[in-house]
Amino acid sequence: MKTKKGILDSNLFYTVLAIMIGFCIGAIFLVIAGISPAVAYGKLIDSVFSKPKYMVWTLVYAAPVIFTGLSVAFSFRTGVFNIGAEGQYIVGSVAACVVGILFHLPPVVHALVCILAAAIAGCLWSLIVGILKTKRGIHEVLSFIMFNWIAYYLQNYIVNLPAIHKQSGGEATENVADAARILLPEGLMRSLDCSGANWGFVFAVIAAIVIYIIIEKTTLGYQLKAVGFNKNAAEFAGINVNRSMLTALGISGALAGLGGAMQTLGMSGRLSQLAAQEGFGFEGITVALIAGSNPLGCIFSGIFYGAMKYGGSKLTMVKAPSEVVNIIMGCVIIFIAISQVFKTVFTSIGKKKKEA
Repeated sequence: MKTKKGILDSNLFYTVLAIMIGFCIGAIFLVIAGISPAVAYGKLIDSVFSKPKYMVWTLVYAAPVIFTGLSVAFSFRTGVFNIGAEGQYIVGSVAACVVGILFHLPPVVHALVCILAAAIAGCLWSLIVGILKTKRGIHEVLSFIMFNWIAYYLQNYIVNLPAIHKQSGGEATENVADAARILLPEGLMRSLDCSGANWGFVFAVIAAIVIYIIIEKTTLGYQLKAVGFNKNAAEFAGINVNRSMLTALGISGALAGLGGAMQTLGMSGRLSQLAAQEGFGFEGITVALIAGSNPLGCIFSGIFYGAMKYGGSKLTMVKAPSEVVNIIMGCVIIFIAISQVFKTVFTSIGKKKKEA
């Protein structure tokens, strides 16, 4: 009986349940569209696991969303809702790209400088919103939404600057210098048969471990969590709430900025003029929710999301709409959000069985 109660009280149980329900609802939409769910899901799985290069591509797709997921998860744990990870991701990718094009530094050093620039850009972009909240009382959600759009138009402006714009035409920048790329050694990429294989996933895992240690093993993490649990109690205990909030937003923004750097220096190698927001920051919210705001959990939920993104892009081969992945992930989030309802129902059923 204790074992059953433990399972029903576990967040992991409800996350898995939400994912299963999401796939079931996705199957219903596929049937309505006249497509066999078995064929579509079979292709989805085959596109991720059938070849080593597919699994490598999954990790490539996962890296930036792990970073944006960490960004959102960190802010959740510290009592701030960072809906601005999209804007922080954009300014991070812009900073990495600009430094990657205009600077001329040795290999490794150049890449590290680009990554540092991205982290600083994301941090500062987030801190502006933090200052508006702590000094002027402006709600961070409203500011973050506004700053997402400012970042969007800022990228389109910077992409077209003569100093970095592609000379041969097209609405994109020049490629960043080879010394700034974070690609795996050429021989290893060839053996993996993946032209986009890079160190982004490794950096993401390291970042997740560092954030976990900060939150769970340090005084700073304790203070930030205390503010997240109860600001008034934290202030009464002598914690500077405003400073803690700014610290949390700064770290959160830096993580999202690093996600932009991983995508730019690892996979794309340049920036293009945006026709719409790319959505990496909003995908980070999904990753954080699936992970239960656990930094280490973001690694696995990021891999899951990366697999869904990469595998979903192959669904057109069986004439299935790739948008079904968005339907599945949307349903997953809905059912994770209402997991408390399931807990209440299962607890009620358990009590009735025990009474009987």
